Amino acid sequence: MTGVIEARLKELGLEVKEPAKAVANYVGYVTSGNMVFVSGQITAKDGEILFKGKLGENMSVEEGQDAARLCGMNILAQLKAATGGNLDKVKRIVKLGGFVNSTPDFVDQPKVINGVSDLMVEVFGDKGVHARAAVSAPSLPLGIAVEVDCVAEIEID
Repeated sequence: MTGVIEARLKELGLEVKEPAKAVANYVGYVTSGNMVFVSGQITAKDGEILFKGKLGENMSVEEGQDAARLCGMNILAQLKAATGGNLDKVKRIVKLGGFVNSTPDFVDQPKVINGVSDLMVEVFGDKGVHARAAVSAPSLPLGIAVEVDCVAEIEID
């Protein structure tokens, strides 16, 4: 039944926007068989870069979680494009890779990446439960706090 995920998004008060266009020599996602590999999504919203900073220096864990959640919304946009606009075709979020711009002594990368993990479960239910990495990075593109990539399984027509 088409529209289950769209109804859930509406219920959660979330709107999936058009996916951002790649800014270099890569694409937003690649489909291989029934797997979609989503490029690292950053903290961009409506063309504006948000959540610049470094966890453990000038950003709280809660701000990092919000940044990760925004990356998740951008992942949803890429998955929507990959499924021809039908997020019901997502069979499983297989794996998320979370990168946190943080100081050497910051140890709460998993708490930060929970922002995107929680979103995937809110949206997809049990199909949103995934394997994951949450690692520190000394810096990220454009000074952003978080970047997340994704592997998902989809239904093929």
